[in-house]
Amino acid sequence: MKISYSWLKQYINTELSPEEISKVLTNTGLEVESLEKIQTIPGGLEGLVIGHVTFRDKHPNADKLSVTKVNVGGERELDIVCGAPNVAAGQKVVVATVGCTVHPSSGEPFEIKKAKIRGEVSEGMICAEDEIGLGESHAGIMVLPEDAPVGMPAKEYFKIEDDYCFEIGLTPNRVDAASHIGVARDIAAVLKNTVELPSVDNFAVDSQDLSISVEVIDHEACPRYSGVTISGITVKDSPDWLQNKLRVIGLRPINNVVDVTNYVLHETGQPLHAFDAAEIKGNKVIVRDAVEGEKFITLDGVERTLSSKDLMICNAEEEMCIAGVFGGLHSGVSETTTSIFLESAYFNSVSVRKTGKRHGLKTDSSFRFERGTDPEATVYALKRAALLIKEVAGGLISSEVVDIYPTKIEKAKIEVSYKNVHRLIGKQIPVEEINAILLALGIEILSKNNEGLTVSVPTNKVDVTREVDVIEEILRIYGYNNIEIPTILNSSLSFAVKPDREKLQNAVADFFTSNGFNEIMSNSLTKSLYSQSTATINPDENVVILNPLSNDLDVMRQTLLFSGLEAIAYNQNRKNADLKLYEFGKVYKEVDCNFTEESKLALFVTGRKEIEQWNASKETADYYQLKGFVDAILTKLKVSIASSETLKNDVFAEALVYKKGKNVIVQFGQVNKAILKKMDIDKPVYFADFNWEYILKVQLNNKAEYKEVAKFPAVRRDLSMLIDSSLNFAQLKELAFQTEKNLLKEVNIFDKYEGDKLPNGKKSYALSFVIQDEEKTLTDKQIDGVMQKLVIGFEKLGAEIRK
Repeated sequence: MKISYSWLKQYINTELSPEEISKVLTNTGLEVESLEKIQTIPGGLEGLVIGHVTFRDKHPNADKLSVTKVNVGGERELDIVCGAPNVAAGQKVVVATVGCTVHPSSGEPFEIKKAKIRGEVSEGMICAEDEIGLGESHAGIMVLPEDAPVGMPAKEYFKIEDDYCFEIGLTPNRVDAASHIGVARDIAAVLKNTVELPSVDNFAVDSQDLSISVEVIDHEACPRYSGVTISGITVKDSPDWLQNKLRVIGLRPINNVVDVTNYVLHETGQPLHAFDAAEIKGNKVIVRDAVEGEKFITLDGVERTLSSKDLMICNAEEEMCIAGVFGGLHSGVSETTTSIFLESAYFNSVSVRKTGKRHGLKTDSSFRFERGTDPEATVYALKRAALLIKEVAGGLISSEVVDIYPTKIEKAKIEVSYKNVHRLIGKQIPVEEINAILLALGIEILSKNNEGLTVSVPTNKVDVTREVDVIEEILRIYGYNNIEIPTILNSSLSFAVKPDREKLQNAVADFFTSNGFNEIMSNSLTKSLYSQSTATINPDENVVILNPLSNDLDVMRQTLLFSGLEAIAYNQNRKNADLKLYEFGKVYKEVDCNFTEESKLALFVTGRKEIEQWNASKETADYYQLKGFVDAILTKLKVSIASSETLKNDVFAEALVYKKGKNVIVQFGQVNKAILKKMDIDKPVYFADFNWEYILKVQLNNKAEYKEVAKFPAVRRDLSMLIDSSLNFAQLKELAFQTEKNLLKEVNIFDKYEGDKLPNGKKSYALSFVIQDEEKTLTDKQIDGVMQKLVIGFEKLGAEIRK
């Protein structure tokens, strides 16, 4: 939110500099994110002066140019060549002198230099309004009134003032500070000063010539509605002071009526809307809910489909405006408008927020209505705007103020204990100062005693509803920086041994990074369509977002698979197809209204195994490469595997699952081609899904173990065998360790073949066995004995040992 320094000083008397004001605001919780010096006219018209054309004649060498002499208040008159058709002797003009920089309305700034134009000396430039940023017209030079003082700086003549703009990071609960007056209240409370509100005492009804009746049907969505008519106005450009105020805070001036409504909005925090009275059919305003499915064209020219939950401002025949959100295309103020109906209302914040979300609309008005405006400010803002419109657009107030407010919104009454104030703030603040702060914030003290007080909170502080909220207000104004940090901090110590999640995660991340992986971080929000693309993921278990930002972010993810595939597709589309990725993240489910959150670790490999180089292997990623990384990290973490089984579903074309009891440690394998096709991925992807939550739990019982390097050599033997297709490596490995429990150290598979050269229902495995005795060197007889036992065991499973 942007706040103007000079505008702010209209309501509070202070000599603090913009930098000092920034510190005050930040200390009260209104963090100033930036402070910028603003010139409402680029360049501030520096170096430009008011001049008097004393002589004009046709240029001797150019038909369309004139030679002039201009008095700018110096020792001598300047010779200036001018190309404007309307230049004439006797005119008061704006002159850019030699050496100054001119900032045009469009294009780059340029410096004025002394020059010869077609043989004639030119010592400056007589300016058109677009050449100095004062407008868009280039029909000719600017001709000023005859009383314009010669030699006066143009900056002074046009009342161009430098200003400063505060960019405040407004938190959602501080809508009371979403205006210049709101911010001034906080500054005044800190400085023990007062806020001077613009007076509306001069408001008076001039006639009863244009009476428009109002009917509010939905009082829940519109608890208060105020309005008044103004007739005989002239819609035109706003005066400079009004345009400058809006430009400083980044608003583009439109016309005098609309500019006033924007000015009062940013002054008071109360949104307003001006309707062309001629477009209010039947001279009646009706506040009602829309008809489901109705079409309505908003001010931006977009046709929108309305919901029955949208509150609309209508006339006797049709809708004119989406209440609190956006105006209609045909009912707003235009150049032909002569009479207006000015609206100032209090709308239900939830209703406005849902409507704005439904239609994807965000405006300055909806920003404030969504957070809660002050129901007591509607009539004041209405009168303030009416008086300003009369000032800048003329006209007469042509009706009484309509104010429909059937159920008054009462101020919150809260009991505050001094004991709780001291306890929560952590410091004994004098009671007199507490009371003074509350009064400075406009919080009325209804009663008080030695124990505490009862306060009445103004309706503009919609977030102050509890005792703790009042205490927070006290602390804000007292100053967070004034609370000393105690010299002694008490803390309870827990001696329970827990794994350091961050340290463990960093160790695993370092392992994968050192092995060529890149870490990805994905949004926990994803699209529900993913869960509908596979039967393995149950759409009924999605955690659905009630107010999604978009259809692509409407549920919490159940798996890390799709976020990883999105990253792979993004990279492959940009010629980066060789990827090794890992991600730590959380997944979510809802089962029978019970929500679960689990930590996961995902690995992805695709493309070439190694980065393309002249001496690098051209092998592509495969299941065994992924398995190597899975086994390596489980070994590093000392996570033992009790059993394994194969898996094949609509997520995995082929996969292996490691378990311990009923707990799945990891499942990994090749992603089904059907899923890859939906994600627009044309290369195989291998995916591992670790149960990181379980791995962390296992780490609690793991202790570091150290052992000496074996003194006696290990021996490797290989076996090639033909086995039934129903058997898997896990079964063979389990049998091997059951057969030889002492000397067998490792069992690995280094080759696998299935094809038409083998009998039906058969496949070929090649296994390696590492045998070692830690007490002595193995003899050939011992090694052969171990291998013979293994062969016998495999043959019992129906394996045919191949020579």
